[in-house]
Amino acid sequence: MKTIVLMGRSEAGKTTLTQAMKGEKITYHKTQYINRFDVIIDTPGEYAQTHHLGFALALYAYEADVVGLLLSATEPYSLYPPCITCMVNREVIGIVTKINEPDACPERAENWLRLAGCEKIFFVDSATGEGIPAILEHLREEGDVMPWEKPRKAGRGAKSAKKLEICGNYAVEPKRIT
Repeated sequence: MKTIVLMGRSEAGKTTLTQAMKGEKITYHKTQYINRFDVIIDTPGEYAQTHHLGFALALYAYEADVVGLLLSATEPYSLYPPCITCMVNREVIGIVTKINEPDACPERAENWLRLAGCEKIFFVDSATGEGIPAILEHLREEGDVMPWEKPRKAGRGAKSAKKLEICGNYAVEPKRIT
């Protein structure tokens, strides 16, 4: 799987999305520091909201293959300036969270993320799991076995199955070093 770093303001849903992507039970947990869970890097909202902490986000973006900018559908404003995605030499995707909240306006959040420069936008509700498979599929690399897929077992007389390594909740083919 490609590694993703999740960025956004406090209460945008980064930790909840991390729990949903890992298939865990959703429980409130305030992120106090940058956490790396296999292929997901969860960052505190204060890092995006505080100028002198924002430099750490720039550094962590280089540890990821994909940068995910989160914006809650309930937000009355966007933290992201226009065309900010050009500041990172990684793919940047937009993730609209809390899409099923009573006061949600996913279209407004989508427009703000597009203005920031995100070309690919995902709409998620971490509580119900809506949109989570689409993000995981986007992060999929050749040989990855997704949580909803079962690795095939070799039966009698069949060719042996490929050896898979466990990476968090995912089974992946070992990478060859050449």
